Parts: sequence; C-alpha cells; structure tokens
Amino acid sequence: MLTTRMGLVRPSAIALCIVLWFSNAGFADDTRGNLAWANDELRQPLVFQTTAHRAGDVALNAASSSNAGVHDVEIDIEPLLTSSEFSAASEWLAGSNTDLINNSSYLTGDDACGEGCDCCGILGRFAARDLWKMPQPCLFQKLGIKTGGWVEAGLTLNSEHPADKYNGPVLANDRDREPQLNELWLYFERAIDTGGCGFDIGGRVDIFYGTDWRVAQYHGFGLEDRINRGTSLYGFSPAQFYMEVGVNKLSLKMGRMTGILGYEIIPPVGNFFYSRSYAFSYAEPLLITGMMAKYPLSDRVTVLAGFHQGIHRFEDNNNVMNFQGGITWTSCDGRDSLAYAVDTGRNDAAAVEDEYVHSIVYKHQVSDRLLYVLQNDLGHRNNVAGLGGADAEWYGINQYLLYTINPCWSAGIRAEWFRDDDGVIVLGLDNLPQGRGWTGAPGYAGNFYEVTLGLNWTPNSSVTIRPEARWDWYDGLANAAGPYPLPYDDGTSRHQFTFAVDLIYTF
Repeated sequence: MLTTRMGLVRPSAIALCIVLWFSNAGFADDTRGNLAWANDELRQPLVFQTTAHRAGDVALNAASSSNAGVHDVEIDIEPLLTSSEFSAASEWLAGSNTDLINNSSYLTGDDACGEGCDCCGILGRFAARDLWKMPQPCLFQKLGIKTGGWVEAGLTLNSEHPADKYNGPVLANDRDREPQLNELWLYFERAIDTGGCGFDIGGRVDIFYGTDWRVAQYHGFGLEDRINRGTSLYGFSPAQFYMEVGVNKLSLKMGRMTGILGYEIIPPVGNFFYSRSYAFSYAEPLLITGMMAKYPLSDRVTVLAGFHQGIHRFEDNNNVMNFQGGITWTSCDGRDSLAYAVDTGRNDAAAVEDEYVHSIVYKHQVSDRLLYVLQNDLGHRNNVAGLGGADAEWYGINQYLLYTINPCWSAGIRAEWFRDDDGVIVLGLDNLPQGRGWTGAPGYAGNFYEVTLGLNWTPNSSVTIRPEARWDWYDGLANAAGPYPLPYDDGTSRHQFTFAVDLIYTF
C-alpha cells in the first residue's frame, strides 16, 4: 500500500510519482487512469499538467495546501498502475519520506468534487458512483497483461450551418449537428520492466471503431483502407500493434506505433480539447510502421531514434525508409521541459520529394496549477510534382494555457497560427476513392488561425466531459481549382465559430 501524510510531502514528491507513472511504459497509463501514446517522452505532461486530471489533480490539490497544516488525503492509485509501475513508485517513495493512502473515496466518493457532493448536487451523486471497469482475467494478470479502453462521443454545432455538414478542415469533430462516436477503443498491453538491468519482452495491441478511423488513415497507403470502405463515415482501425524488447535501459519497439512529433496525441484521453490543432491534423506523422529505440542518457535527457515505411504508410510505396528521432530534456525541478523531434525521408511513390518535418515543444509549469505549452512545427518538401517541381513549406506556432481549478474542474485556452505556404498540407480527410470527408485539395496557400476555449469536468476516474468554443479564420488565397474556394461554410466563408462537447468514459 502506498500512503502519504500530505502535510509532510513536497509537491515535487507527488510530481515524481506522477512522472514515474507516465514514463514506465511507452503508451502507458497516465494519471487520469487512461492512456498516453507510445514514445511519449517527447510530449510527456509535466509535473501537474492539467490534462493529468484524476490522481494528478488530487495530489496537486493536497500538496498545494499542505502548508495549512498536517492532514491526510485519500488517493487511490494502485488500481490504475501496472505492477511494474506500482513497484517503481513504491521504491521511490520508500526513500522520500512520503506515502499515499490507498483509498478510492477521495476520487469517487463523497469528496469527489473537493468539498463533498453538496457542491455538485445531482452531479455530485453521479460522481460518487462506482462505474464499470474492464475485468482483468487471471491469466492476463499472471502474464503481466493489462486490458482496458474508452468510449468517446461528441456533438459539434457550427454557426455557419454548412449544407454538407462538414466543419471545414477542423478535426476530429468534423461533422456539424450530427452526433459522432469518435472512438470505441480497446487495448491489450504487456509493459516491459527491466529495472534498468536485465531483459524483458512485451508489446501492445490497440484497436478502435469510430469516425476517427479516417484520421488514422489520412494520407492513404495505410491499413484502414483495406479494412473499411472509403465512403464509410465509421470504420475500424488497428491503431497500434508492436512488440517491445528491453535490454537494460534500452527499449526497442517493432511494428505499427505512434509517431513522436507534437504535443497532442490520437487518443482523446491525453488531450485537453475535443477538437485538434491544425498542426496535429495536417503537419505531423501520427502513425508509423517500423522500429523505434529509446535510451535515457540521464535522469533528465532521453533520446529516441528509428526508421519506418513512410508517414502514415503501413506498406512501403517507394522502397525508401524514413528516419524519425528526437531528444527531450527536463529541468532538475521538473517544471520545464524541451523536446525536439524530426521525421525525414521521401513519402511520394516516385521517391523524388525529400521531406523534412520537425516539432519543438516547450512546457513550463508557471505555478502549481497553471501550465504553459509552446509548440513550433516546420515542414519542407523538395521537387513537389503538384507545384511543377518547386519546393513547399508549412509552419506554425501553438500555445496552450491549462489551469487546474480543483480536482473536478480545469480550464484551458489554445491559440494557433498555421501557415500552409504553398497550399499542399491542409487538404482534408477526403483522401480515399470516394472518401467520406471534407475536400480541401488541391490546397489553400495562406494562414489558418484558431482560438479555442474549453473546460474539463472530471467527476471520477472514469468520466471526462469537455465543452469548448472555437473560432477559426483563414487569411490567404482562394482555392480556385478545388470544390471549396474557401475553407468554411461550403466554400463561401473565411471564418466559422463552433461549439462542441464530448464525453469520454474509460473502462
């Protein structure tokens, strides 16, 4: 049992416990009881990141008020950890004069909203409910395999009421006035644990059904187009399936896995907002098939390097491999981190277009409750056939401010500028034959802007509700050769306002 007397614990103690929780396995459980993508060292949330709600926010709330006097706070973390993660946290805490009380009532009982259910009324009674979780079969437990998943569904309202019901280039909530089941997700994982010395084998399989299959398929040459019809709004995606080998401190993944660029990730449980940034949607390789090695040079610096078939390619289309790698640094106090990740290679069938894409993500914990994130993306492609052999560039800046109000509520703002300099990136999801998605080809040469304001309500360890309001506008040339001259409202508008809300239930 992990217990702590919160009046004696520093916020940094809880922070390190949370970091251990995140980093023990690639695509590991995060402090929301959910999942963070593989290779997440390059975008791992900092010590008290707002998106790490449940256990993280409870620990933050307790630590930040510890100077008011010695008191006990009940936090249930053991059911959310793998055995290796629990052992790692226990080992660290054993030497840090801290402990955690193993009692779930703080997160899911009378104090779920921080001051008792009376503060929430009906919502408080809902928060106190024990919700269903995925059973862990005895055989899986003996083999060290963990299984779980989530359901995400949402609704978006567009002020422009487009006739085709597409919210322009906005993803993944791309349908107006139409409920979407974005993801019904299931995973199986055996996390490796060498303890820094030894050998271990593990792996992970993730499959989901929903409208987000088109995001996983984006760019074509994938696996999803062989499973689903291009005209289907809903479909299946085997998002990840890889084997992982650990030798001492080195780990190696082989198979289909997430890319390491950017701050936002594919599973909704790791993002603050329902909608996605332009950088995530169009500038970054979300899924790759190949190999990825990870090695910690020190407690503060980790490097990753590997190769793959091409951006979003399940099968190689040109006999040329891409390189993907990166490095991340975290400050001694854990309040700052900097990550650089790059992907370079040739993704076109003729293998003549050299492409370079990078992301730089800086995170700073302004205070115990406020997190600031700055991201820069840059892409360059040579010899673009659609431009008569000329070069193309795209780049942008994202900024996030995420504030933890209490263990149940948090607020955030995202401001983004993204420039598609030559109109080759923001093309929409209609990339399959008779594909089901907004059509932006051949492209928009100009600036895309968006500002998103949102709230997260997390009443217990299973449920998150995320309302948001978003304003998009475009400043650039019209797409005269495409079906939509302008990006919004059936090609007639340079701007749009959307209100959206989704619900995530993890099990």
